[in-house]
Amino acid sequence: MLQKGVRAPDFKLYATPDQIISLSEFAGKKVILVFYPADWSPVCSDQIALYNEMQRVFHKYNAVMLGISVDGKWCHMAFAQNRKTHFPLLADFEPKGAVGRLYGVYDQKTGEEERALFVIDEKGTIQWSYLSPIGINPGADGIIEALEKIS
Repeated sequence: MLQKGVRAPDFKLYATPDQIISLSEFAGKKVILVFYPADWSPVCSDQIALYNEMQRVFHKYNAVMLGISVDGKWCHMAFAQNRKTHFPLLADFEPKGAVGRLYGVYDQKTGEEERALFVIDEKGTIQWSYLSPIGINPGADGIIEALEKIS
């Protein structure tokens, strides 16, 4: 798993069936990357719901959030519409887990991303990372603390 001080690898992933988002689009902003195993699973659903509610707080720190899993763009679109998610969910679908591998959080055994968080500064450097046990929602406290340290 990539650690503090490492330049965050750029990527391009589908956010919707016709929209691709790259990390480099957010130069000049802080970025919170949320890797998670799968849409619709209980812990992931709770985690994404919490982060959805925290968007105003994250925006106060000039931070945007991007969720990433190996689910496809159509699955993400249905999940985001159902849960009224207000941040992009990106499909690390094909080649499966390519971005997760770049960040060191793709689990070969399960074929899913691990539950990992990264806070990236305005210059594209990772300032904080955390790997949560797969069955535990890591919450938002660590993200907030990391954003406060780099603000």
